[in-house]
Amino acid sequence: MPDQRTRPMSNTRPHPHTTEPEMFHHTPLRKQRDYRLLWLARTTSITGSEVSKLAIPLTAVLLLSASPAQMGLLTSAAFLPALLLGLHSGAIADRLRRHRPVMIACELVAAVAAFSVPVAWLLGHLSVTWLIVVALVIGSAATVFKAANFPHLAAVVPAEQRTEALAGFHASYSLASVAGPSLAGLLVQALTAPIAVFVEGCSFLVSALLLRSIRTPEAHEPAVSRGLTRDVLEGLRLTVMHPTLRALLGAGTTINLFAMAYIAVYMLYMVNVLDIPQALIGFLIAVGGLGGLLGAWATTRLVKRFGENRVLLGSILFFPLDIVAVAALDGPLWWKFSALLVTGAITGAIVVAFSTCLGAVLLREAPEAARGRVNSTISFATQGVMAIGGVAGGLLAELIGLRPVIWVCAAGIALSIIWIWASPLRRP
Repeated sequence: MPDQRTRPMSNTRPHPHTTEPEMFHHTPLRKQRDYRLLWLARTTSITGSEVSKLAIPLTAVLLLSASPAQMGLLTSAAFLPALLLGLHSGAIADRLRRHRPVMIACELVAAVAAFSVPVAWLLGHLSVTWLIVVALVIGSAATVFKAANFPHLAAVVPAEQRTEALAGFHASYSLASVAGPSLAGLLVQALTAPIAVFVEGCSFLVSALLLRSIRTPEAHEPAVSRGLTRDVLEGLRLTVMHPTLRALLGAGTTINLFAMAYIAVYMLYMVNVLDIPQALIGFLIAVGGLGGLLGAWATTRLVKRFGENRVLLGSILFFPLDIVAVAALDGPLWWKFSALLVTGAITGAIVVAFSTCLGAVLLREAPEAARGRVNSTISFATQGVMAIGGVAGGLLAELIGLRPVIWVCAAGIALSIIWIWASPLRRP
């Protein structure tokens, strides 16, 4: 969930305390040099991360003969930093006057960690423990980066262009989710898994260089600190007590809880209940990413006409669509596949529309001095429930069966509608 402002495209520099120069407010984003650099940096880094999601587990399985317990630890290592550092990194971000140096440092640390995998493999020192440490380091760097990136975006894009900029970033995520796994498969097959991780390191390094090229001066006014713990608690208080921020927190947490329960049983349900061939499952997942690209394109146009609030209110209504379709499906393969294709593409578009508008509303409603803490609080909660949702989905499937769990997930995600529609977002 980012945040932004604008930038000069020539050597003319505004006064250091000018945060949104009027002369650049109407420059299209695609013509703003620093936004292009920031977008390209994020796209490069995210694509590299998608490559490693396949390459690192394959390294553990194929070369190190990792046990199921070790694979569980390796998987958890990617999420653990967000839970341990998420709230504190937001408080630290609010204390900073300049965020970009921290972002660059995070990318460089992640690059060194990724480069260590092929080096350790070539030297004969690579182990599952090494991979777990690498995952922890990269995850920690990503957590701090996200906390700093959110308030930093306010220095790059003007307020009236934030929704469009956010849509561009979500398009990057969708593009990476489609291209990353395919690229990873080709790299692993051609170069072996550890060398494929080298590509991730290169992506972090390129991202750092692109961020270093941004010329936008930062003039963030640091929040007055009363101690790290009190700063974190203040971020929690602001998020929970503010009616709109509380609605975003509740909706995001509800969606992620039941979405992860759904994802936990998705593959089993597709293969064992719907009899969808494995090759087609991968294609369906890719279609969701392509739907996200469509959603990014449509969101900026819808927001210009209806505003962020109305798009948010409308998009949340469609969230249960795909899961309801999956739960209700039956019949011949061609029918099931066609229905899943359509609903998957729609859901991909809806998720991007909702996420984009959520980020824009968060930027608008959160106090400027507390943006890092508010964003980190919501990220902490929405990511924290993912682990609970995954476990709950698996256990519930053991008790009541796969199809009933899908219906439970659809009903659970529908509860997020109440959070948004009962909030001040519904007011004109």
